[in-house]
Amino acid sequence: MKKIKIALFLNTLIVILTIISSIIMFTGFKFMYDYELVLESNKISMFKFFTVDSNMLMGLVSLIFIVKEVELLKNKKQIEKKYYLLKLMSTTAVGLTFLVVFAYLGPLTKYGIKAMITNSNLFFHLIIPVISILNFILFEKTDELNLKDVKYGIIPTFIYSIFYITNIVIHMENGKVSTVYDWYWFVQNGVWTTIIVVPVIFGITYLISLIIWKLNRK
Repeated sequence: MKKIKIALFLNTLIVILTIISSIIMFTGFKFMYDYELVLESNKISMFKFFTVDSNMLMGLVSLIFIVKEVELLKNKKQIEKKYYLLKLMSTTAVGLTFLVVFAYLGPLTKYGIKAMITNSNLFFHLIIPVISILNFILFEKTDELNLKDVKYGIIPTFIYSIFYITNIVIHMENGKVSTVYDWYWFVQNGVWTTIIVVPVIFGITYLISLIIWKLNRK
């Protein structure tokens, strides 16, 4: 039960950090040197970012797991598979956020990685994803999930892609889209590149889900 207690603590920490970082971004509060406004937006518009949405999902699922792990400690009531599926999905989502930031967006940004981990994004891009992944693969191991369940890790990315592609299409002018609407710079070489970008992102997401599932297995 020691691992469950650690998982419970980490889930509580994730929920607290998600609330704090959401408030920071929503209000536009700056507590670190502001290199430039990179993947940040105040108030409701902050929800246009997959970063925010994936972390919010992670926070919500962590809150559910707090309840379930307390029940497990008190009544030895096992956590059902459907909750582990949610945890796989949310962990995969923040895993994708982490990978895209450090492998793709960071190198493209004027001030590099350091600009991607300032203010609220210190939590959204780094701290929460790392804690979430370590928590799931080290302290919430389960044999409830199998290889067929890995595909569910793509669901958050799939849902977000519908919003992102729709947003690009409605703001397209002469086959191009401003970075105001293509904030991840995925189609700056032309909207036609979605036929390449979308399968690649889905493939990477599936791979992240697969790796997390393998590391999570008892």
